[in-house]
Amino acid sequence: MFYEPKDGHGLPHNPFKAIVAPRPIAWVSSLSTEGVANLAPYSFFNAVADAPPMLMISSSPVPSNEDKDTLTNILNTGEFVVHIVPHAMRDAMNVTSGGYAHNDDEFKRAGLEKAPSTIVAPPRIANAPIAMECRHHVNLGFPGQNGVRGSHVIFGEVVGIHIADEALVDGKLDVTTYNPLARLGYMDYSTVRDVFSLDRPKV
Repeated sequence: MFYEPKDGHGLPHNPFKAIVAPRPIAWVSSLSTEGVANLAPYSFFNAVADAPPMLMISSSPVPSNEDKDTLTNILNTGEFVVHIVPHAMRDAMNVTSGGYAHNDDEFKRAGLEKAPSTIVAPPRIANAPIAMECRHHVNLGFPGQNGVRGSHVIFGEVVGIHIADEALVDGKLDVTTYNPLARLGYMDYSTVRDVFSLDRPKV
């Protein structure tokens, strides 16, 4: 089949997210201006630079056409923490994906213990294998369509990185120690368990 997104796809569900997959998941903690912690997963996410380390997350509006709490908090405070979701915490991550009230603490709702960050104010998940403390760098707003507000892409500089000791094997990060979760299309997920290496061509 071929379709132009502006005309619709004619399928029961949008295939675009299933095409661009698997996608890493940013489990993002932030603080409101009132000091209420927020925690939510974002699968439009990736690293974009390494010196200094920079990453991006994309936030689309909630069904009521309002900005998500994560976006509001980051723009108001300039700080956030990105965690990598291990397979063992998949259910807790899913709990935090709900559209709860603005003053709802998803850490408590998911039964997750908070730990203080070292540089930024938002707390981190105590037993997450990876937590990256970030400062907001720039925000890009995209146009919406059909009366729905557009998405915002947040770029942040990683100013501090927490790595669980058991995730380091022979001086290298071993993702198979925590099996990071990835988002596929629809309600489907995958887990990274198989790893292989390829040497670059020598020219």
